[in-house]
Amino acid sequence: MRFTKMHGIGNDYIYVNAVREQISNPNILAKQLSDRHFGVGSDGLILILPSDVADFRMRMFNYDGSEAEMCGNASRCVGKYVYDKGLTSKRVIRLETNAGIKKLNLTIEKGKVSVVRVDMGEPILEPSLIPVITEARNAVFLPLNIDDIKYEVTCVSMGNPHAVIFTRDIDMLELSEIGPKFEYHPIFPNRINTEFVEVIDPGHVRMRVWERGAGETLACGTGACAVLVAGVLCGLLNSKARVDLRGGSLEIEWNRFDNRVYMTGGATFVYEGEIGYGIG
Repeated sequence: MRFTKMHGIGNDYIYVNAVREQISNPNILAKQLSDRHFGVGSDGLILILPSDVADFRMRMFNYDGSEAEMCGNASRCVGKYVYDKGLTSKRVIRLETNAGIKKLNLTIEKGKVSVVRVDMGEPILEPSLIPVITEARNAVFLPLNIDDIKYEVTCVSMGNPHAVIFTRDIDMLELSEIGPKFEYHPIFPNRINTEFVEVIDPGHVRMRVWERGAGETLACGTGACAVLVAGVLCGLLNSKARVDLRGGSLEIEWNRFDNRVYMTGGATFVYEGEIGYGIG
């Protein structure tokens, strides 16, 4: 099986052209290949497939083998993959995901994709649809106790669920200890991605992320989008801001006229390889 290692500001996945390769057990394959000691090493596995309703379809599997609805960084990488490898000549691509169809606008320099702007769709703010279990009418500054510490979380879904916490000194956080306690908290029935955010100014934030099924990652595109939306709802951010993650930066905009969130950033090839595939 041939694969391509790519990353979007450090959020690395193994990409497989599943039009050509037949993958029967992607959940198992994701766990095996993502292992950073005994496999290729990644945050998960991305399959690029044909689609009946869009130009391509993306399926995303986390490090632990669970399938997620959407990945913003991976969507940019898919855009670069299909264009740079000649699978399409389009500069606007419709990508089917488990969170709906996303539109990718490709910027081309010297025949290759340099930047991708993704229409991430409308943020989901209704608590029952995120989902988060609460009697509150919205999920802004919800109180949540973890180890007798009171946090205020603002919850947003960008096709997958996020809990955003605005705090200080994010570099001092022990995410490997507190991250799972948010991820598996009973008020989040589908588990949760958790962002810890430090506001520099209304147009600039820093964040760290604990992703369900993957742990701390260097970047999360949907998480950056959720942070911008949460920041606007909490009166902390402008509708457009730079989000600095451990792997790099993204430009995020929540257009209040069409109620859609737009993410702009790069995508990078790391290497290609071939591995024996005998699962299933």
